[in-house]
Amino acid sequence: MIVEVDHEAAHAATGGVTPNRADPAIVLIHGAGMNSTIWQLQTRYLAHRGYQAVAVDLPGHGRSEGEPLVDIAAYAEWLVRFLDAAELEKVNLVGHSMGALIAIEAAARLGDRCSSLVLMGAATAMPVHPQLIADAESNLPAASALMAAWGHAKPAHIGRNPTPGMWMTGGARALVERSNPGVLAVDFKACAAYDGAAAAVAAIVTSTCIIIGMGDKMTPPKSGHALAGLFADPHVLELVDTGHSMMTEQPRAVREAILATVS
Repeated sequence: MIVEVDHEAAHAATGGVTPNRADPAIVLIHGAGMNSTIWQLQTRYLAHRGYQAVAVDLPGHGRSEGEPLVDIAAYAEWLVRFLDAAELEKVNLVGHSMGALIAIEAAARLGDRCSSLVLMGAATAMPVHPQLIADAESNLPAASALMAAWGHAKPAHIGRNPTPGMWMTGGARALVERSNPGVLAVDFKACAAYDGAAAAVAAIVTSTCIIIGMGDKMTPPKSGHALAGLFADPHVLELVDTGHSMMTEQPRAVREAILATVS
């Protein structure tokens, strides 16, 4: 799917299926330096089960034109414009890492247009080490190696894989290293500067699921539980032997959690 947002092409993966506008829409939002392909183990599954699966490429990422945006609020406002351009009125938002922050901000803006919210690898704040930002600016392979190492729990490092034929850490490195120059650093800075979670959550009234990887070193479980504490009655799902890259580490559990939450 390609629509025009701010006079630039915005792309979203739809699981290889032309969306049926009568089906409920699930909009999936990727994290820093990534793109819609990170959701490939979810989009096709959802698209063949009666949902519009819409995995968006944020500006400057994947197949979307433009430059990466400098803060989380700007990304959220862009996402609302994308939904308008795609004529998606009621949506279920699913966000991972930076995408979770964007989903929180977008849900606050959308009001009852947002039917449900699934947050993965999320926290109230996402500080980024200055050296990692520096590597993202000048040594992308080094930054991607650190992300892959810290972004996966131990089973992913020793070859245990729920999807035969996939190399999780290698695939994660390749995905980040294909990002446009400077994109990862811009995203990291946007994450590090964000401090609006509490205010945004206060404006959210939709049902929410928070998925926590118990081996997540990038957004540790205590950070995920701190975020959950801001919501009135969230469903919290803890995944054992799982790190930050839960879409590939535990694809079935993620799919089931999404389906159990959407409306």
